[in-house]
Formats: sequence, C-alpha cells, structure tokens
Amino acid sequence: MEYLFSSLIGYLLGSFPTAYLLLKKIRNLDITTQGSGNVGAMNTFDVTKSKALGAIVLLIDALKGLLSVYLSLLIFPVNFIYPALALFFAVFSHCYNPWLKFKGGRGLTTATGGTALLFPVLPIVWCIIWLIIFLMKKDIIFANAWASGATLVILFSTAEIVFKYSFPQAESIPSLILFSTGLMMIIFVKHLDPLMEILNNKKKILKRQR
Repeated sequence: MEYLFSSLIGYLLGSFPTAYLLLKKIRNLDITTQGSGNVGAMNTFDVTKSKALGAIVLLIDALKGLLSVYLSLLIFPVNFIYPALALFFAVFSHCYNPWLKFKGGRGLTTATGGTALLFPVLPIVWCIIWLIIFLMKKDIIFANAWASGATLVILFSTAEIVFKYSFPQAESIPSLILFSTGLMMIIFVKHLDPLMEILNNKKKILKRQR
C-alpha cells in the first residue's frame, strides 16, 4: 500500500500545472498554445518576457519534486523506494499532465527539486555539465539534453559514490541505477522534439551556405 500512496503523492503534486494556472490568471494566456507549448519556466519566460514569472514557475515546479520526496519520507518508513517512486511519478505527471490533455513541461526542474534531497550530488554534477555545454553551444535545449545524458553515464561509472551519498540509502546499486535511468529517460524523451528541430534548422542553414 505504501508503494501506491507514495506514487499517488508524487503524481498529484507533479500534476499541479504551475505555468498554465499562473499565466491564465495573470495574463489570460493558455501556455499550451503559446510559444513551444511547453508548460514550464522556459516557455513562460519566452512567452511573457517576464523574469519574475519565469522564476516563480521555476521555484514552484522545483518544490513539486522536493515536496514529493519530503512528504514521502515524512509519512512512510525511511526507505529509498518510497521517495524514489514519489519523485518518478511527480516528474511523469509534470511532463504528461492529466489536467492538460497530457501536455506538460520537460521535467528537469521537478527532478532537480527532488534529487536535491535524495542524492544532491546528482543535480550538482548535472549543473556543472550543463554550464560547460551551454557555454560551448549557447543553446539551453541542447545543454539540457546533453547534461542529462552525460549525468546518466557518470552515474553508471560512479554508482558506488552516488549510492553512498543517497538518502535514504538505496537498497542496492541496481535499484538506484534503475530509478535514475527511468527519470532521465522521461526527461530525454521530452527533449527529443526540440532537439530534432534544432538539428533540422542547422541542416537548413548548412544547405543555404552551400
């Protein structure tokens, strides 16, 4: 029963459509039909050009992940699987929101909020890689995708270290890797479309230059 309830906690918190409700209330805009259609902080800023609104969405979306983990730890026995399930389903419902016809965000902010409690070393590594890639490519989507993929590779190669600093400590290294892989796969899939768009645009530019 704990598995079901921890999953439900994450799913309900993650499904709170922050950007949609905020823009509907303040600007009378449907963010799912504006800009990229993504229900997250980046599209909020792109559509409104407001750093304040983007920051509010970023903060609340991060809190969704953090609260999913925290409440699971508070309610259920201290066991890795419960907060891990809560975070997984928080990210899933954020990305495929049941209240918005399964449209949603890309999951990075919610995942970062939760992993900051579960194993803080992971978001730190992700942020470092993201910064390096962004400085090289000057593209947020590209940096998001590459940082997520590279972080997963690093996790595989340094699983014992991440396992040591996870809280609560995972039952085993394979369970930690399985959870992390599932989380990163959701995020990566949500970045596929914008990545393909970037690649197609680059191909068009190269053709014009020829």
